[in-house]
Amino acid sequence: MEISVLKKLGLGDKEIAVYLALLEYGVNSVRNLAVLTKLNRGTVYDILKKLQELGLVSFFYKKTKQRFVAEEPERILKLLSDRENQLKAAETKIKALIPELKSLQEKGGDKPVTKFYEGRGGVRFILDDILSSLKWQQQTEYYVYSAAGVREDVYGAYPDFNKKRIKNKIKAKTISLSAGGSTYGLDERKWLKTEKDGRGNMTYILIYAGKCAFISRDSRNNPVGVIIENKMIYETQKILFLQLWKLI
Repeated sequence: MEISVLKKLGLGDKEIAVYLALLEYGVNSVRNLAVLTKLNRGTVYDILKKLQELGLVSFFYKKTKQRFVAEEPERILKLLSDRENQLKAAETKIKALIPELKSLQEKGGDKPVTKFYEGRGGVRFILDDILSSLKWQQQTEYYVYSAAGVREDVYGAYPDFNKKRIKNKIKAKTISLSAGGSTYGLDERKWLKTEKDGRGNMTYILIYAGKCAFISRDSRNNPVGVIIENKMIYETQKILFLQLWKLI
């Protein structure tokens, strides 16, 4: 039986064990459940209280002694539905709260904020940040300086990035600092001739939504990234990119 899904409801291993014991053995006392689950009685009692709060367990008295019984398994679906409704309500409240949180965050907006990321997981985080930041700020275009080597790190970290970008109707302009690279849809690419020496040491730069991200490799040849959040730096890099775009 695949029971790990019950953990999605916030149940731990011990709580699942007590609930399944009640389903399998029917009406039971705390003492018997402790024996069946190999847990101490205090723990079992606390678990039963939580399961009652979730609506999965109820109790009654038999000759002044408390007995517990599992509710019908269909209650799990009701619990899941309740959780979904709670999450939707929380999402609505959080969306309303985000502008205030952003305002609080940007009080010191003149100071650049720098965040560091490592590995392909870090690269993927940066690419996800592009999609979410542009969506939040209702912007539809960003700019890229692409370089061989690091380009492979970017595509390898997020193979379906362009598919998601296109789905979100986000455009991109890319200046390639080395040979290679192609377009995927809603994007344009130009190539800038550079000296062969040093091409392997170039940085992949992304300019988007008030931020600039830099992706390169460390001394061990592992991908690393930096995001700088600052509107002045962003605007400067954007102007330089667009002027260069016109000249190529």
